[in-house]
This record gives sequence, structure tokens and C-alpha cells, in this order.
Amino acid sequence: MKKLVLVCALFMASTLAYAQAWSGKGDQKIQVGFNSYGYGTGITGTYDYGLSNILSVGAGANIYFSGYKDNNKDNNFFVFGRLNAHLQKPLNLPSKWDIYPGIDVGVLGKDFGIGAHVGVRYYFNQNVGIYLEAGNNGSIGVSFNL
Repeated sequence: MKKLVLVCALFMASTLAYAQAWSGKGDQKIQVGFNSYGYGTGITGTYDYGLSNILSVGAGANIYFSGYKDNNKDNNFFVFGRLNAHLQKPLNLPSKWDIYPGIDVGVLGKDFGIGAHVGVRYYFNQNVGIYLEAGNNGSIGVSFNL
């Protein structure tokens, strides 16, 4: 009986230890974080869906604590689509890491918004990781596998 418990515990530990930051086609991620610069300081949320081993498409929204132009309240919300190129497999990175350059295109208040970023993700386990994106809009936060 003790051997069975030990085998089950080792199996569970190995399952929790396996982490994959990017698994390619069909992969889904949700990220929630804090914007530190760009159009303003605020909070962000994004969703990415894997089209292939390299490309993902997604959408997101940023809510800024103040408008980016003269504190205009019409400019404190950015809704956008995004396209990322995941470099985990081309760069032969460990499964816990993913580096991805990307672009964002959307609406910022009544204006057109466009941005570019380079992001990096690190997963602690199969479900939860952290991310950092730098570019026109910088953000840092938590990433979740779906």
C-alpha cells in the first residue's frame, strides 16, 4: 500500500512539474496584468489562440487610469486584436519559456491605435505563469493556460 501511495505521489508531482509556455496549434492563453507605460498606466487583459506552431491571434483590452491625451476620458480604453509569432520552437527554448514578438491593432477611444511588442512567458506549472511585454505598451502580469 505504501508503494502505491508513493507511486501516485510521484506521478502527481511529475504532472505538476511539467509546464509548457507554448504548445502550438489550439493553445489558448489568458493574461491579466498591469500596464506601466505606453498610452497610460492601467490594467490589461489579453487572449491568444494558437493557429500553428509559430503564430497565434487574439484580442485584448487595456483600461487606463487616465486618458492618454490631456486626461480625456474618451481615450482611456484600448480594444485591440493581436498577432504573435512564438519563437519557442525555432529558438529551441525549454518548454517553460516562450518569446513572442507581436503587433496590436485596435481602437483607442475615438482614435486608431497600433502597437508592437516583444513578450516573454515563463510557466511555473501546467496552468500558471508570468509574462512581460515591452514595446508601445509595456505590461507585466500573470498568464493562464486554458
